[in-house]
Amino acid sequence: MAEGAQGTRRLRGAIVVTGSEVLAGRVTDKNGPWVSQQFAAYGVETAGIIQVGDRRDDLLKALAQASDWGVDLVATTGGLGPTADDLTIEVVAEYAGRTLTLDPELESRVWAIVQKILERYPDIDVESLRATTRKQAMQPLGAVPLEPVGTAPGSLVPPAEGRGDGPLVIVLPGPPRELQPMWRAAVGLEPLAGLLAQAAPFEERMLRLIGLPESDLAAALEEIEGGGVALDRLEITTCMRSGEIEIVTRYEPGDAPVYDELDAAIRERYGARLYSDDGAGVDEVVRRQLIEHGWTIGLAESCTGGLVASKLIEPAGASAYVRGGIVAYDNEVKVSALGVPAELIEEHGAVSEAVAIAMAQGAVERLGANCGVSTTGVAGPDGGTDEKPVGLVWVAAVVPGREPVARSLIIPGSRNAIRERAVTFALHTLRTAVEPD
Repeated sequence: MAEGAQGTRRLRGAIVVTGSEVLAGRVTDKNGPWVSQQFAAYGVETAGIIQVGDRRDDLLKALAQASDWGVDLVATTGGLGPTADDLTIEVVAEYAGRTLTLDPELESRVWAIVQKILERYPDIDVESLRATTRKQAMQPLGAVPLEPVGTAPGSLVPPAEGRGDGPLVIVLPGPPRELQPMWRAAVGLEPLAGLLAQAAPFEERMLRLIGLPESDLAAALEEIEGGGVALDRLEITTCMRSGEIEIVTRYEPGDAPVYDELDAAIRERYGARLYSDDGAGVDEVVRRQLIEHGWTIGLAESCTGGLVASKLIEPAGASAYVRGGIVAYDNEVKVSALGVPAELIEEHGAVSEAVAIAMAQGAVERLGANCGVSTTGVAGPDGGTDEKPVGLVWVAAVVPGREPVARSLIIPGSRNAIRERAVTFALHTLRTAVEPD
């Protein structure tokens, strides 16, 4: 491994996510990205995330792939437990060249947990529970057990002697509520703590921009580099998501002046299109604005069906700034619940500037809020016309002391894509209404 600026190593890791339910799409993997974020927090660069089913050979091949990447650390998630398809610990033992053995003390601790389950279900066969407890208490010889959060212990498994400088494997459970606290406990234990202490530090920054194509940004980066900024010293990745562009930059601390040059060049070129320089999404930016002004918000949603409200109430304490929301999908509900004049809908149609503004004003009045945001659109796949095609969305924002702001956008894609991007569009409309560019 390459030496870092402080004599430490540039560590790399890989993540192997197990579970046939993940491959089949019945469960969306959140563990891989979460572990990758934890790696980054400790200075470990993620080489890749591999998803694999509950099959011995496939899991062995996934671990071998991680070795081929030359990583120092592999985290596995899932495949721990009492059933026959919970194979991870024994496959990791084989991969590391270590014998799988019963840990009697660990068995006693797991059994104490299982007994509490037995108290709730007295008809369960005790002997079968004993057998599954023994299975979960099997550990690779020389590994460090990780105490169970549920009933399944994890493990820190170094390569056996004679296996060269292969990676340390941290074996974690699948349920996030078990995996996350187990990871937090594991980072304080050897040999993982010692390995992480070797990591060469790096910084990661994120800029978020709105309202430009990714091709324009690519050309801008070329111009910035051509102007003398040493972008080759930075690791820059860009991603287009819901009409926004994220610029994520990683760099060693000594290259901070180079990053500052990049940051300054982006600001000079794009100005108000850069709306976040600390990685905060538009929902977080709006939350900060509302709290700073001491304002509350009411939401009137048609095509988004409550998705804007859902975004704003995700963090604890949202009641300080969210008064409530009204999903007014039917025109009669727009009239009765939001006070939109029926003749306004008749004259302009539900998907229009006038109705969007009336909906936002109705949210303020009916919910007793300071600010209002509305969405109305044609999400499809049917219902579009030449005048109002599928994907047309009108949003409006009403804030104290300013004229209402209404904007329209034609959003391509599926029904879900239209609705999700409409949420982003609505929040940006509110953001700029609160703090005009």
